[in-house]
Amino acid sequence: MEGFFNALSASLVLMALMAVGWFMGWKGWMGPGEKAFLSKYIVNIAVPCTCVKGLLSNLSHDMLSQAGFMLAAVVCGIVVTLALSVALAQLLRIPRRRWGVFVAMTGLSNVLFIGLPVCTQLFGEACLPYVMIYYLGNTSFLQSVGLMLIQRSGTAQGARTTSAGFFKSLLSKPPVLAVLFSIAMLALDWKLPQVVMKFAGYVGDTVSPLALIYCGYVIWEVGLKKLRLLPGLPAMLAVRLGVSPLICWGVCRLFGVSGLAMEVFLVESALPVVSQVPVLAGAFGADEQYAATGATLSTLASFVSIPILMLILG
Repeated sequence: MEGFFNALSASLVLMALMAVGWFMGWKGWMGPGEKAFLSKYIVNIAVPCTCVKGLLSNLSHDMLSQAGFMLAAVVCGIVVTLALSVALAQLLRIPRRRWGVFVAMTGLSNVLFIGLPVCTQLFGEACLPYVMIYYLGNTSFLQSVGLMLIQRSGTAQGARTTSAGFFKSLLSKPPVLAVLFSIAMLALDWKLPQVVMKFAGYVGDTVSPLALIYCGYVIWEVGLKKLRLLPGLPAMLAVRLGVSPLICWGVCRLFGVSGLAMEVFLVESALPVVSQVPVLAGAFGADEQYAATGATLSTLASFVSIPILMLILG
């Protein structure tokens, strides 16, 4: 029960921070310009600092081989979830403009904007290496499978995703570069100066509140009155918040992943829709409103499902 009450308390804090973003949108204090600024700052500056501080403080040279094994478990879990998502899209006869959006929403988690604040609230800074491991697996599939499926569902013309384009896109992301840099530092058994680590810690501490304010503004932008359980969304919510952690649990047992790593992976697998899915849907001419509705509903529902998950884990 202690885990449940900790999760409930954390959910209330996170919802309060999201309410700040919603309130700022309602008052007109925040608009598309501020939203774009927050997104760029969080992804390009704050999260990389969090990666460096979290990985170098909580991982060691001897733990690197375990990290590779854990990444394999994460990838396996995501593959199974995506395969289930494709089967569901076929079974439910999801229309073409929603097909790729549905699969991406169902199969991939919001690791950064929701997952990072949730996990640090529940597990503390010690969870950061495992969050980054899950992020590596999740973002790799988002930039390849997710991008391709949404592009094919859209009406807009765009260049087809190639292997070179995938790696270029992946390696141009500051969080990924920060993870690779930290792994290289650990492999060489090097340390950064204390002043750099303190700077990374101060900047990284801004991720959680600003990411949740961003999500709160997105909910205001979509509009609570517009939220509807459109066809396919109930199934998406069931898999995203309920079935996905079951798959992750089975894969963790199969790979022998346990302890804090397994708990973090379970929470990460049970998170809302990736915030980039509505953006990609709009860019490629897929059903952007469907994606935004699914992202908002899953975000709100996760603050009920995560305490229940922690109750089960406890």
